[in-house]
Amino acid sequence: MKRSKSSLSQGKSYREIGEFWDSHDLDAFWDQTRDADFSVEVRSEVTYYAIDRSLSQQIQDMARKRGIAADTLINLIVQEKIQETA
Repeated sequence: MKRSKSSLSQGKSYREIGEFWDSHDLDAFWDQTRDADFSVEVRSEVTYYAIDRSLSQQIQDMARKRGIAADTLINLIVQEKIQETA
C-alpha cells in the first residue's frame, strides 16, 4: 500500500489531502501537529525603467485607488498589453 503523504489527513494524494482540509479545521488537530524547520529561498529580479514624472504620479494615484502597489499595477498593465499584441 502506498505510504500516506499526510499524517493528519491520511491522504494518499494531494487531492485527498485537499478534500480533507476543505472539510476540517486545523484547530481540531492542533495538538497533533509538530514544529517543522525549513528554509525558503526566494529569487526575484527587479529591473528599473525611467517613467515620466507626470505618468508616474498617475500610476501611483491609480494604484492607490485600486489598493495595490504601483509596481504591481505596472506589471499588470504591461502584461495585459503584451498579451493583447501577442
